[in-house]
Amino acid sequence: VLQAPTQYSRCTSSASPSRPSSSGKMASTMSLRSLFSNPHITSKVSKNGLALLGRPPFLPAAASVMSQHQFQPSAMPIQHTQSRNMAMTKTKRRQREKMLEREKRVAKGLPAKPRPPRYISKNSPVVNAMTRKERDAESRRFDAEAAEEMKVKIATQSEKAENIRFEFDGLFMSDRVRRLFDLKNGSQREVVTSQKRRGMELFQLREGDTGSSAVQVVALTTRIQQLQTHMAKHHKDKSTKRGLDAIYVRRRKLLDYMERKDFEMYRKVVKSLGLVR
Repeated sequence: VLQAPTQYSRCTSSASPSRPSSSGKMASTMSLRSLFSNPHITSKVSKNGLALLGRPPFLPAAASVMSQHQFQPSAMPIQHTQSRNMAMTKTKRRQREKMLEREKRVAKGLPAKPRPPRYISKNSPVVNAMTRKERDAESRRFDAEAAEEMKVKIATQSEKAENIRFEFDGLFMSDRVRRLFDLKNGSQREVVTSQKRRGMELFQLREGDTGSSAVQVVALTTRIQQLQTHMAKHHKDKSTKRGLDAIYVRRRKLLDYMERKDFEMYRKVVKSLGLVR
């Protein structure tokens, strides 16, 4: 709020000091005009008003300047509103958009938030199509069928030529050369690789399949058995223990994925490998 000056400008003439001179009055009038020419100050003065203070204008120049600018500040609130909207942060703008979207959904008679893709209402009845005895019987029947299928695959695999080193299966060679490439003359690594390949063939979805979930579980199980044999002899091999734990986690994730996507194959793999889940 503007306050009246307590002391006038110094008089240049030798007249009485209680009355301001004409030059001092002109200077004060010009300063007030420059002050009230600022629209921001004029809007505040016109909004609050000197008359609200119960005081008359301390100078007639102030009243004249106020009368000139009293109709100008009408556009100022709009500028403040625009600046307020421009100063809104991204988070507040996003929250406001969500609020408006919910209001539109409520106006249409829909719930404020959309339902999840596979939403099941709490009031929907739960229907058990099969009793527990029927489910157990079906489970035993499925296990028997899977065991018969696995026996057929193992028998078919055993009818093939014996595995030899360097994957030279199916090649025609003399008995002397075959004895040289016999797996009995191979290293422990070659024996484990051959066992892993034969186990992966039992769960292949097609010829040469090495990337399906069941085949990967068989390969990881073979590697786990190899590392378990190593750890039984070398108890203080901490780096191998850490790698073994990582392979456990990889196999568990694959089994969880198979349980969600292909439960039948999951049961076959668990039953065939003797895994505890």
